[in-house]
Amino acid sequence: MYGYGQPMDGGAAQQQYASAQQQMPGGVGGYGQQAPLYPEPSSPSLADAVRAFTTGQMPAEDFQQIFATSKVYCPRGDTPGFLALHNTQQPVIPMFTSLKELRRYAGKESKYFVITGAEVIDLLPTGYGFVLDMEGEHRMVFDAKAVEQMVDFAMRRMYGG
Repeated sequence: MYGYGQPMDGGAAQQQYASAQQQMPGGVGGYGQQAPLYPEPSSPSLADAVRAFTTGQMPAEDFQQIFATSKVYCPRGDTPGFLALHNTQQPVIPMFTSLKELRRYAGKESKYFVITGAEVIDLLPTGYGFVLDMEGEHRMVFDAKAVEQMVDFAMRRMYGG
């Protein structure tokens, strides 16, 4: 019997690992090729959350939690980093809830990168806002003040207070 955290015989551990891998869907491949045994229950998509929030059916805190863990598609230029629009009252960065929305705005051949909403909040330059799905039916603009509030909310959630 092995206690928690105690190593097993190295060969036996390797053998167990290999046989578990072979039984999993997707076979023995590298990372990311195996299906999870118990998929996480899915939360609303970011697009669904945007719709619910803009129509008043979802509180800001719930939206922020979904945004933080969702993938966000950002157009990019030839250098790394966000592309900002400066022809607005204050600079905003266009972001999209799906690749389809990004392509509608920037075209099929456009370059982009994908990050999480939490990373957006962490990396967005001070004084910048962002707009989600600029060409979409439920376009959503977050000015710099709204972004600051999202940062405060994320900090309170992470560190309490």
